[in-house]
Amino acid sequence: MMNSLRAKLALGVCAGLMTLSTVASAGEFKLTSPSVAPDSRIGDKYVFSGFGCHGGNQSPALRWSGAPDKTQSFALTVYDPDAPTGSGWWHWVVYDIPNRVTGLAEGAGLPNGIGLPGTSQQGRTDFGMPGYGGPCPPVGDKPHRYVFTLYALKVPKLDVAADATAAMVGFMINANKIGESSFTATFGR
Repeated sequence: MMNSLRAKLALGVCAGLMTLSTVASAGEFKLTSPSVAPDSRIGDKYVFSGFGCHGGNQSPALRWSGAPDKTQSFALTVYDPDAPTGSGWWHWVVYDIPNRVTGLAEGAGLPNGIGLPGTSQQGRTDFGMPGYGGPCPPVGDKPHRYVFTLYALKVPKLDVAADATAAMVGFMINANKIGESSFTATFGR
């Protein structure tokens, strides 16, 4: 009986340590930006140019570290859950980012993808085309939240059509993710 109790305690301790190890590893995956601080107002340089907005529409620089060991590629989304559409607004969708990449340069989100590393692809945003589209909430709305999320994926490439919607890319991201990190910034006018 005593050996059985010791065995159960040992198994419990091992399971607990494995859980702590997994949580610690997951906590190391971090997305940051030298251009946009978490919980801050997004600068005009990164705001959309159109729909009555007069920003620079430049994608911010992004950096990441601590990706899970089995990461084969990354995907990035920028999403506004506060857009008055009933389904939010996708501002940027990038996927098939090679696993050796640790960031995106400022201005990398051009519609033609020329600023993206390696085999990276961009999905169609809710502006109707690929590439970064900055914040541009309706005048008078409370400041909107813009959620920048980086996903570590277990596949080197997502199986999506070149003109896939953000929702389709998001579905495939979620089916293949092994880790994620995000931060939120705001913009209002």
